[in-house]
Amino acid sequence: MSVLARNNVQVSGKGPPMVFVHGFGCDQSMWRFLAPHFAESHTCILMDLVGSGRSDLAAYDRQKYATLDGYAADLCEVLAEVTQAPAICVGHSVSAMIGMLANLRSPDHFLAQVMVGPSPCYINDGDYVGGFERADIDSLLETLESNYLGWSSNMAPAIMGAPGQPELAQELTNSFCRTDPEIAKQFARVTFLSDHRADLPRLQAPTLVLQCSEDLIAPLAVGEYMRRTVPNCTLHVIENVGHCPHLSAPSASVAAIEQFLHGL
Repeated sequence: MSVLARNNVQVSGKGPPMVFVHGFGCDQSMWRFLAPHFAESHTCILMDLVGSGRSDLAAYDRQKYATLDGYAADLCEVLAEVTQAPAICVGHSVSAMIGMLANLRSPDHFLAQVMVGPSPCYINDGDYVGGFERADIDSLLETLESNYLGWSSNMAPAIMGAPGQPELAQELTNSFCRTDPEIAKQFARVTFLSDHRADLPRLQAPTLVLQCSEDLIAPLAVGEYMRRTVPNCTLHVIENVGHCPHLSAPSASVAAIEQFLHGL
């Protein structure tokens, strides 16, 4: 199967390339409020991570995807297939780190990084505030292991936030529930136990960290840490509750990204 079929790659628009990479439990449809806007001036590349959305589930390899590097390799392959120009990578949540790892792996493929709600490490460690104690993460993963659908229906509304838009929480719940539970369990473990703080200083591409003022998954302290640690980093805080501003505050997200792109 081709790389493009494996990751269900969809391309629209014309101009400099932008690739959009979704977070845990999601798929490329989560970019529907942003991608059409940018397709007016960019070639927009949408993809599903293997194991998510309409990707080729037969391509899922537990060993390859035991770390985020497996997904980063896929992202590099997709870009090599679609464009010869360096791309702006827009990654949500765990895919912000996937985009960074892909950039470190193949710098020529990337012009800039836009990280929506990123976290290099979810677990508190000394002075570092990731938002969770290790026991919290262990408990979360145990619950997910024993009752994935129950975990999804409880966690999705908390992750989405946006209390005034309950339909978005329902959409995220449904997206979680469509994901193969065995794949989701491994991806969750890889996501929440990863620690890529040591990689941040190596990222030379211009980087925008887009964060909500109130985010259960990636608190503001993480955004400040990213701003201090990534060499060429801008932090933009959106007044919004939740972890998915591209869905719950799309206009503010578009404006922040546009402002960043104009400065490149």
